[in-house]
Formats: sequence, structure tokens, C-alpha cells
Amino acid sequence: MGSRELYEQVTNKESAWVLINDIFGFSSYGSGQRELYNTAAKLLFLACSIIITLIVVFFVGFIFYTALPVFKSQGLYFITGDVWNYSNNIYGIRTYIAGTIIMTVVTLFMAVPLSIFTAIFLSEIASPRVASTIRPFIELLVGIPSVVYGIFGLFVLENIFQNSIEPFIDSLLGFIPIFVDLNPGSGVGVLLASTVLAIMIFPTITTISEDAIRSVPVESRHASFSLGANRWETIRKVVLPASSGGIMAAVVLGMMRAMGETMAIVMLLGNSNTIPSSIMGPGYAMTSKILNDIGHHFNEPEPRAALFGIAAVLFAIEIIFVAVSRHLVGDRK
Repeated sequence: MGSRELYEQVTNKESAWVLINDIFGFSSYGSGQRELYNTAAKLLFLACSIIITLIVVFFVGFIFYTALPVFKSQGLYFITGDVWNYSNNIYGIRTYIAGTIIMTVVTLFMAVPLSIFTAIFLSEIASPRVASTIRPFIELLVGIPSVVYGIFGLFVLENIFQNSIEPFIDSLLGFIPIFVDLNPGSGVGVLLASTVLAIMIFPTITTISEDAIRSVPVESRHASFSLGANRWETIRKVVLPASSGGIMAAVVLGMMRAMGETMAIVMLLGNSNTIPSSIMGPGYAMTSKILNDIGHHFNEPEPRAALFGIAAVLFAIEIIFVAVSRHLVGDRK
């Protein structure tokens, strides 16, 4: 059975249970035994779902419970303030929130078009042989550790950005404030970190988007062709709108990985307690602050609560982005 036939067979519950019976050999039993095994399988799957749900609830609850003291002591200042001082127990994370969001936005601007265009090429244009040749190289990027990406950016890309890319952007677009090179001679900053992050999330967005595009029924394409549309019109007006939900999910997953990345960002963003005013300026991400400080202050209740507060706010931001994206996808349907 091919993967496409398998996908079609499990698209509804009845076919799914037939497939389960075939896989585990339940079909050879009597009707009473099959019903018993089906019930057992349902209970097993239900138990697995409950366990996963409990793990997630416990994990999220632990983060917010540990962070609760800093929310009580700092109030709204924890989000709007920009002073972080362990000695005076003052904690404001506006700088870290801004650094994370700016870096993520720049990353998505670079990664999303490249990923979606690649997905369109692999699913709609490339021959099966070409697609099967390119796809393993894309999937290989997923297995590279974050620290290796950081080392690559630090020892290979930094010199290129420092000596070539950033001076070129500054000379060409320097009249726009966000393209001014604020630290000539230093390659680290938002642009370098975002470039490496774009490479890291590229396979995630590409793979899921390709699957979403391939899931569009062939009949929809044929109907478009029969009405006189060419390939590009079919892709733009039929395939992409029909797969927009899956593509949006891919972008959200890529965004969440970019926001939650740590090791590469610690090495490449600059760790400067300032809000970046240029894409070539340094910044400080929320995850970087947690990693840099947690080892020194884990045994101190108030600082530990503050660092867990950063994690709680980051989680809340991701939830907001997911909710907004789901709302946008719902409006398109």
C-alpha cells in the first residue's frame, strides 16, 4: 500500500479501524473478539491522549506556578519595564520581549517566502526524481544541532556579514533607520541571528507546506485547467487558497521554533540590553536571558521566579500568535 492510499484510507474513522484491524490481525478473530480488541485499542489510545494532555498541563502549570511570585511583586511592570536588577529585586522584560519579537519578524520575512516557494516547486513543478533528490537535503537540516548552527554563524557567517553584507546594506539603504549599521566592524546582531534562524526553520515550514499543498485534491487542479487556467493561475488561485490552513500552521510552527530557540541566539544576537533600532544592531532575546542567568540564580526564589516569568510570558505570546493565526485561517475559509 502506497503512502497516498494509506492517507486516503485513514481519512475517516471507519477506514481507520479497518486499517487497525488489518495491521494487528484482528480481522482473523470472531466478531466478539474483534469488538473486545477494538475497545481495548480505543482505551489505549484514549489513555495515551490523556497522558499527553496531563504532561502538557503539568508543564505549563509548573512554569506559571513558579513564576507567580514575580507577577505578584512586579505587576504590569514586569512586562512594561526595562530595568532588570537582582540586587534591588526589580525585573522588567520589555527589552527582551522587543528583541525576541524583532528577531522573529526578521526571521519570518526571510524564511517564509523561500520556504513556500520551495514547497510549491517540490509539489507542483519538480519531477518526482528531482523532488526526491532535493527533499532529503532539506530534511537533513532538521537534524543539525542548534549549537552547530551557532558555531557556523559565529565562525563562518559573522565575517561575511561584518565585511560584506552589512556594509553593503548600510551603503544602499542606510537612509532608512532600520538599515543603518549601528556597530561597524561587528557582525553579530539581529540580521545574523535571524539569517541562521531562517535556515533552521526553513525545513519545518517547507515540509509541512509541501504536505498541505499535496493534500489538495487533484480534481481541483483538473477543474481549473478545464476552465482555461494555466499552471501558475491554478497554483495561485486554487492550490494555495485551498492549502492556506496547512501553510499557516507551518508558518506558526516555524515562528514558535524561532521564538523558542536558545543556543544559536545566545551566540549570535549580541546579548545587549537595548531594544534593536536596526536589523543590524544587537539585541537580547528572552530565551537568552533565561539560559545566561538560570545557572547563577536557580537557588534564589525571587530571581528564579523572574526567570520562569520570562518563560511564562514567552509561552503566552506564542499562544496569542497561534490564536491570531487560527482566527485568520478561519476567516479565509
